[in-house]
Amino acid sequence: MSETTGAKALLKELKRQGVKRFFGYPGGVLLGLYDELYGEEELMHILVRHEQGGCHAAEGYARVANRPGVVLATSGPGATNLVTGIADAYMDSVPIVCLTGQVPTWGIGSDFFQEADITGITYPIVKHSYLVKKPENLAKSVANAFYISNTGRPGPVLIDMPKDVLNSKYTITDENKVDETYVPDIRGYKPRGKGNPKQIQLAAKKILSARRPVIYAGGGIIYSVASKKLLELVETCMIPVTTTLQGKGAIPHRHPLFLGMLGMHGTAYANFAIYNCDLLITIGARFDDRVTGKIETFAPDADVIHIDIDPAEVSKNRKMRDMVDIPIVGDARIVLEDLLEEINQQKCNSEEWLKKIEEWKAEYPLDQDPISEELISPQHILKTIHKLAGDKVIYATDVGQHQMWAAQHAHIDHPNQWLTSGGAGTMGFGLPAAMGAAAALADSKGTDNDRSDEIVVNITGDGSFQMCIQELGTLKAYELKVINCIFNNNNLGMVRQWQDLFYDKKYSHVDLKHGSPDFAKLAEAYGLNGYKPHTRADVEEILKSALEDELSAVIDFPMAYEMNVWPIVPPGASNMDMMGIDSCTLTSKKRETHDYDWEQV
Repeated sequence: MSETTGAKALLKELKRQGVKRFFGYPGGVLLGLYDELYGEEELMHILVRHEQGGCHAAEGYARVANRPGVVLATSGPGATNLVTGIADAYMDSVPIVCLTGQVPTWGIGSDFFQEADITGITYPIVKHSYLVKKPENLAKSVANAFYISNTGRPGPVLIDMPKDVLNSKYTITDENKVDETYVPDIRGYKPRGKGNPKQIQLAAKKILSARRPVIYAGGGIIYSVASKKLLELVETCMIPVTTTLQGKGAIPHRHPLFLGMLGMHGTAYANFAIYNCDLLITIGARFDDRVTGKIETFAPDADVIHIDIDPAEVSKNRKMRDMVDIPIVGDARIVLEDLLEEINQQKCNSEEWLKKIEEWKAEYPLDQDPISEELISPQHILKTIHKLAGDKVIYATDVGQHQMWAAQHAHIDHPNQWLTSGGAGTMGFGLPAAMGAAAALADSKGTDNDRSDEIVVNITGDGSFQMCIQELGTLKAYELKVINCIFNNNNLGMVRQWQDLFYDKKYSHVDLKHGSPDFAKLAEAYGLNGYKPHTRADVEEILKSALEDELSAVIDFPMAYEMNVWPIVPPGASNMDMMGIDSCTLTSKKRETHDYDWEQV
């Protein structure tokens, strides 16, 4: 028998779980753990500049590496600074393990210095949490946390570690040791993989009899590594597919059956297809309000198949309960495998349907560039990035207009190539998530899944970028390369757009022109490259220079103050009531022409 401490057991278990890099910020109750980290060669601790940045970085790492990211924070304010990132990970089903320091066990509940009930605070936004009160329980808690975080519907798990638990010694016994033979056995937690065979048979029959089917795919496709099976279903049955914001990459952007994103800022033809379909096959998506618009008009005449690993998501929306005809609870990849066996290479009778969709695509393309040839536009920037770097780009975004432009125009052809904050809509997500993605790429070097030749581009706005701007220092310190592209319109663009369209142009507290820094000079102050193009002619040369240089860069792209994202569905309206410009403008009169009597077609 041998002795160890909680801190040593923690680090040993992190290594056993395959952790190479993690993100953290030290504090008083963690000094014993940081003492153990001194000289540690197998684990790289990345010192972030703010704990929220560390949490988003863990999210970015998890999404690219396809395994849980790890973040470490001290007690009290260190732990509470993680809350936004934890909520973001919970909403978007991202597997992260959050390690927090806590005051000594004997001081808990006494308002000890830097005490916060972080397990209580985060209870609604974690998949599970542990307050470890004995050092011999810490390693098992870590093993269980990784298992819970990355199985079933992924999500954040928090482990709160009192100071004395980390620092105390204990004797390793057969009962408390954790090694390769340890199998987590958590009461009440039995993730379901296989779907109900009878439901799958019903779904297959419904798909093969459909004339106007549409697949609506979400982030669950990405997390279950089901993209290849989705593509097989799409091409076998010739079914058009639209994705949610988090589902981008589930099917290649260039695929002829891809309809783009649906919903509030989706393509006209995706929204038309949903409205007119007779079968909606929903996989790994949750009928979010930004997707459905007025739910009574969302696929109003369709039968609905809903495949999701989380039984709580099936028909969760009250108004969807009467719409879902065939619910299937199970892992998307496994369910799709079984569904394909039932379909057995048969096709849908959807030729006329696909012809109509091609007509919509031609009539309402999403490639308009509303800015003059001299001025810089989001569309031109995104097209130039694709021209220079192709599919070797991982895109991270913040939240706002720039996010929607990127969602519409960035070419995402592979899973794990798109990192954005969806459910929570967290401004400040982009830079640290991109940093985490860059760390994951570095860790992939020399492995069977070597992606170290890829580059991370952060699409951000002048408002969002300033939320976690201090992580530029982390990029420099750890030589992590991220190209930050600021779509700088000197205002909080999405808020201004809503005030423009829905609040009688009362622009209340959205102006950022006064008080924002010179972002290019700020990048140089951090020891990074800073660029500030002035005309469209500068864009390609500057992007090429930034992509080729070893340093991270900040490119401050000036944008027109009044630029809006089109199309847009007004809040609470039907997705058929899209507002837009030029050929994206859909009036109520035009909408009526897209409501077909399909029995006559």
